Amino acid sequence: MKHKKYIKLALVSFVFFSATALITSCTGNKNKTENTEEEPVDAAKDNLVSVNGELFSIPSPLQTSILLKSSGANYSKDILNLTSHLPSYSTEYKKALNLGVYGADLGYVIIYGQTQDALGYLNASKRLADDINVSGAFDASLMKRFEKNMGNNDSLLSIFTSGYRATDSYLKNNDRNAVSGMVITGGWIESLHFTLNILKKDFKNKKIVIQRVGEQKNTLDHVIKLLTPFYQNPDMTELTELTDALLELYNEFEDIEVKYTFVKPTTDVATKTTTINSITEVKITDEQLKNITEKLGAIREMIIN
Repeated sequence: MKHKKYIKLALVSFVFFSATALITSCTGNKNKTENTEEEPVDAAKDNLVSVNGELFSIPSPLQTSILLKSSGANYSKDILNLTSHLPSYSTEYKKALNLGVYGADLGYVIIYGQTQDALGYLNASKRLADDINVSGAFDASLMKRFEKNMGNNDSLLSIFTSGYRATDSYLKNNDRNAVSGMVITGGWIESLHFTLNILKKDFKNKKIVIQRVGEQKNTLDHVIKLLTPFYQNPDMTELTELTDALLELYNEFEDIEVKYTFVKPTTDVATKTTTINSITEVKITDEQLKNITEKLGAIREMIIN
């Protein structure tokens, strides 16, 4: 069976990449508040992942949101997961996945400067982190800093990143790799959901966004490998179902032509920024795009409802 063959291959080449790859990026907002000195957020830091000795770029939800904004796509609150869904997430599986989802949503609203929505998604993230016993990731100090810097996108992104880095660090230090993997997966699914649904709207530069969809073929491969060690674990039946659904989604990506050429990234020490120079060429049809949108939509519904 194709699924089992894929799982066997994935076990051989498994790599556990850091959740911080989901939450590192930057904005063009250079304003600073007088009372904060937040660590600058690097657009590419922790964003190169090694798989079998090869390096790959893993686009984060923040990078996806930046791409959507720079392409001319308007803010669309209707593509976000409602915070009113929060009380229905009763299992660790649902809470971990939706911590990733709400993290992607929070990054999206910050990138678009929608501070009126940001606190709601921060509070949702905090509650889920607390529920899965991530000690102190979103503590009172972080929440206070966030409120104090409302309107300063650079500082909000830095604070947001600190919370999710603390989450990932705590999970890994306590051997909770499956939970960390689910946070990563939830964030990736939500960011691809953004991309696919924005394409239904009118904006100036759809070509670059469509290319980003095709590039997710490689990322999806990594996500599946991330979940593979927990596949068919009798204590994680929901995770097995999710992995099967992602494998079905991968079948839709399989015929997309993706040519990846790795070029060493360059770092500007003075500005503390890294530029990714690798090149990806993608060929994707309208039919493939339609099928991917439908499959991804069903997977997201499985997670958020």
